[in-house]
Amino acid sequence: MTAAAIRQARRGTAIVAVLCAGMTALVAVQYRGLDGALGAESLTALAENPAIRTLFGPPVGLDTAGGFTVWRTGTVLAVLVGIWAALTATRLTRGEEEAGRFDLLLAGRLRLQALVARVLVVVLVAAAVIGVAGALGLVLAGTPVAGAAVFGAGLAGTGMIGAALGVLAGQLFPERRSASGLAVAVLLAGLLARMVSDGVPALEWLAWGTPFGLLGRSAPFAADRALPLLVLGVLVTAVAVLAVASAAGRDVGRGRVAGRDRRARPSRLLTGLSGLAVHRTRRPLAGWAAGAAAYFLLIGLLATSMTEFLRDNPAFADLAAQAGFAQLGSVQGYVAALFTLLAVVLGAFAAARVAATAGDEMAGRLTLLFALPVHRARWAVTEATVVGAATVVLAAAAGAAAWAGAAWVGAGLGLGQALAGALAGLPVGLLCLGAALAALGCAPSAVLAVGVTPAVGGYLLLVLTDTFGWPGVVRWFSPFAHLADVPAEPWNAAGAAGMVAVAVLLAAAGCLRYVRRDLRN
Repeated sequence: MTAAAIRQARRGTAIVAVLCAGMTALVAVQYRGLDGALGAESLTALAENPAIRTLFGPPVGLDTAGGFTVWRTGTVLAVLVGIWAALTATRLTRGEEEAGRFDLLLAGRLRLQALVARVLVVVLVAAAVIGVAGALGLVLAGTPVAGAAVFGAGLAGTGMIGAALGVLAGQLFPERRSASGLAVAVLLAGLLARMVSDGVPALEWLAWGTPFGLLGRSAPFAADRALPLLVLGVLVTAVAVLAVASAAGRDVGRGRVAGRDRRARPSRLLTGLSGLAVHRTRRPLAGWAAGAAAYFLLIGLLATSMTEFLRDNPAFADLAAQAGFAQLGSVQGYVAALFTLLAVVLGAFAAARVAATAGDEMAGRLTLLFALPVHRARWAVTEATVVGAATVVLAAAAGAAAWAGAAWVGAGLGLGQALAGALAGLPVGLLCLGAALAALGCAPSAVLAVGVTPAVGGYLLLVLTDTFGWPGVVRWFSPFAHLADVPAEPWNAAGAAGMVAVAVLLAAAGCLRYVRRDLRN
């Protein structure tokens, strides 16, 4: 069972490890190429700016390549590793149990608690491997070993917290979706607590209760503190012990949180395919929309402070432009740059919903549906239409939240401008939807990976091209190269139409293949 868990987790571990090592090494090398362009006055202004501290954490050690790399990528990588570990843990525990693959296994010598403990150890070790990879990328870029070790330990600890939370949530809820949602929500709440602690001095103590805050308090490449890492280790141990203890004595297929004996009256949506698709999408949409709205509300609230800082410190504005964030001197340019990241979120949401359909097929939940007079092409088109509409709603929610935050501080951002900027990334989301549908027909086990490639891969390609000055023909293959900085610029209608056309072709090919292939289980 230990070997089986390793086999199930090794591919994702390798991908995340390479990504962490590559990002840290890339940013460290890029910083060395600045040749002191960031002066002492600019670094001091950066450390004192409350908006910067809220978004990225306390800037320490910015006069070194390692310190600047940790400040710029530490939070992003920690969130990535934590969420990946949580989702992997719920997949290998509650997901396998929900699919019925634990039943015959647990009829033998192995008990449920021992099985859960083995899987937890595997994911904990995977998180440690990722932390080592992140530290190794810094060392290979020429940064001090001590600071790299502190950062790697903090990154690994954040992943371990995510793994332990995922396993614990898998013991509490009888469904993988609920368990994954709880684990990710707790992690994101910890990120919010870190932001509040760094932005409000009176609540600085909150940082000691979240892995993201402890990573910042360890101050890699500056103070290299060990105490925050020890506290992080205690948190990991406590959650891990609680997760394993929660597995003891419960029935297979059940969770510690008991559901109601009587279900509510069936939803009126469950009277047709379109209603079923809406019913399946509404709760995930609500969760994604709440998270996006909270983040972009904060972005709007910080709009004035950030733009004033970047206008007064052109060195940082130039550095941001090299990473793909141009025109940051105005509020419109600032929100346009952040809405570029929203396009990645839209693509991930669309791909995740198609991946949920593939997961339902693999678990056999669509078999009875297709036993009815329901054509698979009709179901795929209905599902894709609802997911596309939900993607529009998600973008609109983020845009409205950014407008509300900017209006609160009087930043001068109109509602129409905010909505236009948020919806400008919609073609990337639709491109991911088309790629996911193509994978649903040709490679149903890789729907999520293929679906997010246009967004995540395209964004990384754009950043690498702008950073290293690669030929323009390489940049052309990134979908983000065909997006305009709305609302600072008008829409690129030709680029949007081209991406939508490619998305339709991919979706049509995927639906055609989906109809002709056998159902998987």
